[in-house]
Amino acid sequence: MQVTIDTLPLANHSAVRIRQVATDAPWHWLTAGWQDLLALRALDLAYGGAVCLAGWLLSLLLFEAGVLWAILPASSGFFLVGPLLAAGLYEASRLRETGRRATLADILGPFRRNGSQLAFLGMVLLVIHLFWVRIAGLLFMLFFGPRGVPDLKSLPFSLLQSDQLLPFLVIGTGFGFVLATASFAAAAVSVPMLVDREVSALEAVTVSIQAVIENWRPMLLWAALIVVFTGLALVPFYLGLVLVFPLIGHASWHAYRALVVPAAAERPAGLA
Repeated sequence: MQVTIDTLPLANHSAVRIRQVATDAPWHWLTAGWQDLLALRALDLAYGGAVCLAGWLLSLLLFEAGVLWAILPASSGFFLVGPLLAAGLYEASRLRETGRRATLADILGPFRRNGSQLAFLGMVLLVIHLFWVRIAGLLFMLFFGPRGVPDLKSLPFSLLQSDQLLPFLVIGTGFGFVLATASFAAAAVSVPMLVDREVSALEAVTVSIQAVIENWRPMLLWAALIVVFTGLALVPFYLGLVLVFPLIGHASWHAYRALVVPAAAERPAGLA
C-alpha cells in the first residue's frame, strides 16, 4: 500500500506529518493499548475505577434531582469528553515509550506542561456535552411533556409503552451523532497532541480534523470500535469502564503516534 504523507506547518513549531494508514490500523492500536494496559495494570485499574466512580456519582446526582431521563444523554459525556479525561493515560503511554514507568504523580504532567490549552479544549468539549444534554431535555419535553411527565417509578414503563418513543430515539440519536462526530474529529488526535507537544488547542484541533478527513475509513472503524466498547462498558452500570477506559485511552495514544508524527520522524503506519 502506498502511504501518503501531508505536511502541516504549525506556528513556531516544526511541521507535522499526517499519514494515511490502513483501514485495519485500529486493531493494531487496540493491540498496543492492551500491551500498555498489561504493563500498567495497577495504575490503569485505579484510573478506570475513578472514571467508573464518576459515572456513579453523576447518575446519583441526576436521580436525586428527579431527572432520571437525563442519565442516558449525560452518560454520552464519556464519548464527548473522554479524550480529555484520558490525558493521563496518554502520558503514561508516552513515558512507557521512553522506558519509564508512569506513577500517579506523572499523569498530571500534561496539565503542568500545557494545562491552559488542555483546559481550553476541555471547555469546548464540555460545552458540546452540555449542549447535547440541553437538546435531549428539549426533545424529551417536546415528545413527552405535553401529556405530563410521569413520576420516576412509572417512567421506564411509560416510555416503553409510548408511541413517541421511536421518533424520540431516532431524532435524538441523529442530534447525538452530529455532535459526537464533530467532537470526535476535533479531539481524536488533538488531546494526545497537546500531551505530546506544546502547541495551541486550535493548532491541535486543525491537525486532528485533517487526520480524520485524510483517514476517514480507518477513523470510521476506530469511532465505531470506541462506541461499541464504551457502550458495552456502560451497560453493567459503568463497571466495564474500569477496563475499557484505559484500553481505549492507551490505544488512542497509539492512534495519534501512527497518524501524526514530527516531520523529522518516521514510524510504521498503524503501529505503535
